[in-house]
Amino acid sequence: MNGYDFSFAGAQFTARPTGALWWPAQNTLIVADLHLGKSARMARRGGGLLPPFEAQDTLHRLAQDVGATGAAQTILLGDTFDDDDAAGDVTAGPHWQRLQDMTQLVSISGNHDPAHGAPDVTLAGIALRHQAALHGAPDISGHFHPKFKLAGRGYAAFLVGRDHLILPAFGTYTGGLDANSPVLTGLVGPGLAILTGRVARAVPYGAVRPAARGNA
Repeated sequence: MNGYDFSFAGAQFTARPTGALWWPAQNTLIVADLHLGKSARMARRGGGLLPPFEAQDTLHRLAQDVGATGAAQTILLGDTFDDDDAAGDVTAGPHWQRLQDMTQLVSISGNHDPAHGAPDVTLAGIALRHQAALHGAPDISGHFHPKFKLAGRGYAAFLVGRDHLILPAFGTYTGGLDANSPVLTGLVGPGLAILTGRVARAVPYGAVRPAARGNA
């Protein structure tokens, strides 16, 4: 499936080229920062007008990942919706309903959608939350939308360290934070950056620790 297999916190994962994380032992797909309804929210608040099909596109791509993996559950790591109004619009639509028919959706709340989901969940000793915590590692999170520059091009990327695994933003209209920003290098530390795109490929992120290595 053109994914990249690696280990984190004693578990085996596959970083999919789409930005979704597959956890085979738990039959679980994990995605972060869909920001559904961003174009509508910007229009409501007088911002720039964007094509209004981002929620449809994001949910279509997520449904493809669910179908490809057969995930029994899909965990959404917060900022699933760009605001509360967007949540109402999107969840009433057919694309959200189709996704619910395919997989059990487990929502974690984010800073954009604090009322939609639990603060975190724990699975096999790993905390899943919106934003990585300085204490209580290991955890899997989103929030930062990491981007890694390679040969002058920016790629949405997974960042894999000893204690923290940060996912790229999955949503169609999402920006990103440079993976070499101090907030990310200080949090994740040395490990791997796994770039998304046509295939998922890993490059060293700082000094590589043996525990963070994976295999294609």
